[in-house]
This record gives sequence, structure tokens and C-alpha cells, in this order.
Amino acid sequence: MRVVIVTESFPPDVNGVAHCALQTARHLAARGHDPLVIAPAVAGADSSDRSAPCPVVRVPSLPLPGYPQVRVALPSRRVAAAIAAHRAELVHLASPFVLGVRGMAVAARLGLPAVAVYQTDLAGYARTYVGAGEGAAWRRIRTVHSAADRTLAPSSAALRDLEEHGVERVRLWPRGVDTARFRPELRDEKLRRELAPNGELIVGYVGRLAPEKHVELLAGACGMPGVRVVVVGDGPSEPSLRTALPGAVFLGRRTGDDLARIFASLDVFAHTGPYETFCQTVQEAMASGVPVIAPAAGGPLDLVDHGRTGLLVEPRDVGAVQGAVATLAGSPELRAAYGLAGRAAVEGRTWAVIGDLLLDHYAEVLGARTAVAA
Repeated sequence: MRVVIVTESFPPDVNGVAHCALQTARHLAARGHDPLVIAPAVAGADSSDRSAPCPVVRVPSLPLPGYPQVRVALPSRRVAAAIAAHRAELVHLASPFVLGVRGMAVAARLGLPAVAVYQTDLAGYARTYVGAGEGAAWRRIRTVHSAADRTLAPSSAALRDLEEHGVERVRLWPRGVDTARFRPELRDEKLRRELAPNGELIVGYVGRLAPEKHVELLAGACGMPGVRVVVVGDGPSEPSLRTALPGAVFLGRRTGDDLARIFASLDVFAHTGPYETFCQTVQEAMASGVPVIAPAAGGPLDLVDHGRTGLLVEPRDVGAVQGAVATLAGSPELRAAYGLAGRAAVEGRTWAVIGDLLLDHYAEVLGARTAVAA
């Protein structure tokens, strides 16, 4: 099968959209299919693309004002030319917003089936960054996804949101996790001594440092005796967070085996963002055998079994986060039990399993197109 993946982000970018697009391309290539990726141009892409599992076509882009880590693709004829030259049988739109809209238009013009993967809560971002614009964001989402043959939602909450806002033909497609890379055995006592030299309980956050992530909710944990907060990631909120989280250790962006070692060396993983359509870092923490604290909203509702693998708390409530940290800090037995249960819960969610589910969606879409043509 010849598939073109049109994605708003791709490595060397480090985010959920880029990671999922990369894993999709890898799985297609591993299963003998012929993928092509179209993505915005970014610094460092040349070296990254050489190690990609398939050819990558880069489209000129500009940094998003105020958030240079995010690139926005510019109008380009490369999208149509690349899809046509690849003789695509199906177009996969990864979190379509700007580049994905062009990919959808090309697919429609060429009569190609399209599968759109919903992955970014644009309405939540509009609420966070401009205090308005939710309606406009949903109109754009509805327009793009309604043109696709099928929309894939990463969680039950995301699926409900899409359907409630008028998007049809929505199915569930979760995300995989690398259970070989992220595993409890990587716990590193030397690293723990460096991060918490007085034997403090280590509470970690991993992700972008941006307003929509509400990392400042860890301020209550920073003030607890015997607790050390560790923050992994970068983004525009880092300067303000260094002030808001006194005593926290900021490690910057980490990836690969280095990140896996950090995950496994945490005592508690705390995610604070209320707008997650899935929340990959929660799965990576669970695979690492670490108990999780997350908001009772969005993707974490599917991932965290409250009272078994972690604790779900009221979104945007600093006291609720602090209370959950206190509960886990006071019970090593509870932390161990949650960690074991979390690892067991994700062991069957490998990217190979999730990738095969995606191929099933592709087959159903192609079959429906064939039936209509017949």
C-alpha cells in the first residue's frame, strides 16, 4: 500500500504528533508498505531525515509567534506534487491544521481516501492562549475532519468531543508505547542521588513547558518537605516556571534512552495539563513502573485506573495535586503496587499492536471506497 503521511510535525521535533507520525511510518515500512512523509521544514531536519524509515518531503515553514518550537507550514506546491509522484493510494493526515488542510484538499482533488488523526485540542489551546476562539477552532476541526473518510480519535474523551461537535465517522485509535525502552529495570540510584541528594521523594513532570500544560500546579509539591520536583522538557514557559517552582530541578529536553532512565528513576509521575487528547507520557511512566497522578480529563481518563495504577485529580487544582503527592509520599507500598499495575496495564500496548489496528482502519476505508465505486 502506498501511503502519504501529511503531518504538522515530525522529528527532530519532540512532541506527540511527531512521535506518532514517526511510529506510523516505521510500522508501515516494517509491514512491507510504502510510506512517504510530508512535514514542515525545521532546523536539523536533514540529519534526522537520513535516519527516517521512509522518504521525507519538507515544506517551507515559519515559527509560530511566541512559540518558536512550533512550526507552521507555508503554502507550497510540494504537497500536491509529492502526493501525485508517490502514486498514493491513501492519505494519512496527522493532526491536520494547516499542512493537513492542504493534504486533505489534494486528496479530494485526486479522489484519494483520507484518514484524519485527531491529536491536538485546538479549542483548548485557543482558550489558553487568546481567551476566546473555541468556536472558530471547532469549525476548522469540523471542516477538515468531515472531509475525511474516517477520523481516528486517541481516547474516549476525544471521540465524544468530536461527535458532540458534529464530526462524523469517528473511530477510536489509541497510541502505543515502547515497552522495551521504557521499563522499571532502568531505575538508576546514582541519578537519583544527583537529583535528590537528601533522599527526597522524586516527583517528575515530562513534557512541553507551555501555558496549556499548567506545570505551575506542581508548586504545592515543591513546598512539601522531603519532596523534590524534577521537570523534563523545554518551551516558552520555562522562565516563569523556574520562578513558580522554587527548588525544582530543570533538566531540559531529554530523549531516547536518557529519558527512559529518568522516567524509571522517578518515584511519582505527575502530569498537569487538562487538554490532553491522549497523554503519551502517562503511558511511558506506567511502562517504567512509576505511579501516575493526572487530571481527570481527556486522555488520562482512559489510561489511569484510579486507585489501581495511579490517582486522577480535579483539573487545574494545585491543592488536589499536592494532596495526591502526599498520599503517595506516605505509602511506599501503594507506590509499588500502582507501579506494578501500571506496567502490567501497558504491556500489550506496543506500537506494533497499535500499528496493526491502524492498518485495519486503512483496510476498512479502502474497502468502503471500493464498495461505493462498485
